[in-house]
Amino acid sequence: MQTDRISALCAALASASLLLAACASAPQQDAGPVLERASQAMGTAQLITLRTTAEGTGYTFGQAYKPGGAWPKITLHSVTRSIDYASGTMRDEIVLSRAEPQGGGGYPLTGEQRNDQFVSGEIAWNQAGTTATPGPRFVTERIHQLWITPHGAIKAAQRGGARARPADAGTTAVSFEVAGRFTATAFVGADGLVQRVESIVGDPVLGDTPVVTTYQDYRAFDGVRVPMLVRQSMGGFPVLELAVQEVQVNPSLALPVPDAARNVAERVTSEKVADGVWFVGGGSHNSVAIELADRIVLVEAPLNDARTLAVFEHVRALAPGKPVRTVVNSHAHFDHAGGVRAAVAEGATVVTQADSVPYFERAFAQPNRIRPDAFARAGRKPAFVAVGEKLDIGDASRPIEAHRIVGGPHSDSFLLVYLPRERLLIEADAFTPSPPNTPPPAVANANSVNLVDNIERLKLGVDRILPLHGRVVAVGELYAATQRAPR
Repeated sequence: MQTDRISALCAALASASLLLAACASAPQQDAGPVLERASQAMGTAQLITLRTTAEGTGYTFGQAYKPGGAWPKITLHSVTRSIDYASGTMRDEIVLSRAEPQGGGGYPLTGEQRNDQFVSGEIAWNQAGTTATPGPRFVTERIHQLWITPHGAIKAAQRGGARARPADAGTTAVSFEVAGRFTATAFVGADGLVQRVESIVGDPVLGDTPVVTTYQDYRAFDGVRVPMLVRQSMGGFPVLELAVQEVQVNPSLALPVPDAARNVAERVTSEKVADGVWFVGGGSHNSVAIELADRIVLVEAPLNDARTLAVFEHVRALAPGKPVRTVVNSHAHFDHAGGVRAAVAEGATVVTQADSVPYFERAFAQPNRIRPDAFARAGRKPAFVAVGEKLDIGDASRPIEAHRIVGGPHSDSFLLVYLPRERLLIEADAFTPSPPNTPPPAVANANSVNLVDNIERLKLGVDRILPLHGRVVAVGELYAATQRAPR
């Protein structure tokens, strides 16, 4: 099953390459008349702002339970999207819950979660109440989602450089790009309506990633035609199925960029937790640097090039003269694997759970032309070391053990790292400590319960936990959070 799913991704990428080749070889013509016809049919010229409210099903891209598997399903109770096309600003107000227990995504295992997500020009952020959190890693994807909407695609293509060609079923394919972000082809029907958009967007794990978005059941609102059914796949698997219930054409929108959202510089800090062991934080995702006789082992290369390269630079200063030759990847979820390509570019060997190795090998073999990263520029061949159930990755100066976490709902290819001499445990997502003095949850998190089960199964003597989200804590906080007593 895993091989079939990885093959599905590769087939999708191959199809995207064939599409680009076909576009290059087909007779091209100026897209102006086609775009003007579509703009007239859809009311695009008179559309400045748009707000839609929908519900349906989503799938969390990059958070599969098994490497190469389908993205986990979520229920979208409400998605309100507000777009100001004039300023290139978009807000998504989302209420969601899990539709299946397995897989990642940072959502609670039970109950609903509200997300408020923004992009404006080249700035992205999330907001909770009045607190804005910069989200530079979301810029490309949110720009992509804004400008592949039916009206967004027409407006983006009208900026210049678009080409048209005859396509399937009487449609005309209009190809355009947003430089450095994505390329796209909008298929315009004989009625002037955008039926689908096939795009390729750069991703920190997959490189050039194919996206197919279809639009159906157009209805007119104040002279503007809007699709009421939207479906999208990304990387070969579904990510979105939405039914639109409400549409507002040219509503008054106030979507200012908060000052806090402009602070996008990477902040890297370190805390020495033992001789030669540093907890590397300063952002949403942590890493751990471990000094050996002749090198550094870095646990986790998260998010993207910007974060991981900043971490590499910081870690080199902690132990001058010792290169980072080994990077441990905790699991294949994209927020934790987004810097693996950068680690390879820096010359590191990647240690990861065995089921992740073929997935990474195939993903890294795909081209990355849309938004070339450090890996694409370096031209290095990746080297992976597979961890089945356990692997010793230290040396005579310091033993380091990588163990598979089994039986949990978050990931089927999950690793923890254990330092037996220091009695330190490093883990991601299984347990994220609450702020100090927070009462234990009424219901224990299933991932945390599973972590306790694995600690006891492996008979690990743990004093402190170095989580890859949150703060360093005594192991007693894990046991308190799970309402368990240490054995």
